[in-house]
Amino acid sequence: MGKIILTGDRPTGRLHLGHYVGSLRRRVELQNSGEYEKIFIMIADAQALTDNFENPEKVRQNIVEVALDYLSCGLDPAKSNLLIQSQIPELTELTFYYMNLVTVSRLQRNPTVKSEIQLRNFETSIPVGFFTYPISQASDITAFKATTVPVGDDQLPMIEQTREIVRKFNSIYAEVLVEPDALLPDNAACMRLPGTDGKQKMSKSLGNCIYLADSADEVKKKVMAMYTDPLHIQVSDPGHVEGNTVFTYLDAFSRPEHFERYLPDYAGLDELKAHYERGGLGDVKIKKFLNNVLQEELEPIRKRRAEYEKDIPAVYEILRKGTEKAREAAAETLSEVKAAMKIDYFKDSALIAEQVEKYKNS
Repeated sequence: MGKIILTGDRPTGRLHLGHYVGSLRRRVELQNSGEYEKIFIMIADAQALTDNFENPEKVRQNIVEVALDYLSCGLDPAKSNLLIQSQIPELTELTFYYMNLVTVSRLQRNPTVKSEIQLRNFETSIPVGFFTYPISQASDITAFKATTVPVGDDQLPMIEQTREIVRKFNSIYAEVLVEPDALLPDNAACMRLPGTDGKQKMSKSLGNCIYLADSADEVKKKVMAMYTDPLHIQVSDPGHVEGNTVFTYLDAFSRPEHFERYLPDYAGLDELKAHYERGGLGDVKIKKFLNNVLQEELEPIRKRRAEYEKDIPAVYEILRKGTEKAREAAAETLSEVKAAMKIDYFKDSALIAEQVEKYKNS
C-alpha cells in the first residue's frame, strides 16, 4: 500500500494565515510531490458541531468558505479528494466501535483535550461529543488508512491517541488498521503563527487574523497595525526580534528574492534583524516590507478565489465527488473492521454453515 494523507479543518470561519503556513501551503506541496497515492482533505463539520451544536447555520455557511480557501490555495480536485465529514456515516460507526478501546481517564489526560476544554470554558459541562472527539479523529484517520497526518505540534497528542487505538484494535482483533505518522511543519515559525496583536493564537473571536480572502487594503491595514516591540519607541532605540510579531511573520514568509525586490539594502533577514536589534531601523519600514511580502503571497490566492466564486454549484460538485470517493474507501475499511470484530453476520457464510450443522445434529 502506498502513502496516504488525511488532514482537514473545522468549518467555523474563513481560513487565515495561521492555517496557511501551518498546513495549507504544505498540503499543496505534498499534493504536487507525487509521493502520495491518495490525499483526503476533510471539512470536519461533524466535529465542528461538537461545540457549535446550537449554531448549525454557522457550520453550514462555512462549508463553502473553507472549500473556496482550499481551492484558491491550489488544492486540486484531480489530485486531492475534498470531502465533507458528516456525509460519510461509516465514520460515525467506526467511532462507536473505537469507544470501547479508550477509557474516560485516558481522554481526560489528553493534553489537547484539556487545553481545548479550558479554552472553551466547558469545565464540568463538557458535551460528550466534544469530549470524545479524539476518538472521532481516530476514526477519520483510520477510515482512509492514512499513513501520514500533517499537524501542528499541539495536535501530536491526538495522533498518539489514534496510534494507541490502532495498536489495541490490531492486537485484539486483526491487523486491519494502519498506524499513522505525524508530519510537522518544516519551518519553526509555521508551527504556531501568532495573531496580529501578538497573542499566541490567531483567532476570529479575538479579531487578530489576516484571512486568505482579505482584500489587499485589509491586509495592509492589519500589517501596519501589528504588534512589534513595545520598548522600541524611537527609531534609534535597540529593538527586540524575539516575540516581535512582524519578524515572526517574516520568518514564516520572507525569501531571499523578496529582499532583492523590496528591500535591496539588506542581504537577507538575518541582516535586517541585526540592524533592528542594534537600533536605527523603524517599525514602519519593516511593516511595509512585510506587507509587500504578504501581498505577493496572497494575490494569486485572491485571484483564484475570485474565479471559483463565479460558479459556486461547481464547488459543491467538487465536494460531492470527493465525498463519494472518500465514502467508498471508508466503507471498505468498515467492512474489514466488522469482519475482524466478527459482527459481519450476513456475510459470514462459514458462520451460517456452522449453525446449520449445529442445529442439524441437536
